[in-house]
Amino acid sequence: MALTRDFRETVQARVKSDPAFRRGLLSEALECLLGGELPLGKELLRDYINATVGFPKLAERTKLHAKTIHQMFGPNGNPTAKNLFEIVSYLQQADGVRFTVNSRRAALRPKRRAASRRTKRAGVLASSK
Repeated sequence: MALTRDFRETVQARVKSDPAFRRGLLSEALECLLGGELPLGKELLRDYINATVGFPKLAERTKLHAKTIHQMFGPNGNPTAKNLFEIVSYLQQADGVRFTVNSRRAALRPKRRAASRRTKRAGVLASSK
């Protein structure tokens, strides 16, 4: 069975009617960008912008051309940090939210125990005497 509404239209309607969903979409976009998932983060930000302030108003507020902003968040776009943070700052202000970044240890590789390294070094030093 075919969908009666376009997916983007459905997301836009939900963003306009549900503040928690709107803030969650912005939060998820920022988490993707910080987590290194740039294509997904840009796509989510593009959807968020379309559903909230719109590209013309964002262009007016950031003093960037609307087409430039569209290109930044397109598949081949590469926004500068200055432009990206300026846009994110305005989006937070427009929605009345403020996101913060909290650090936590990433589980990239298992921790090595400091004691085992000292023991190995001590063994090497002892055997070289």
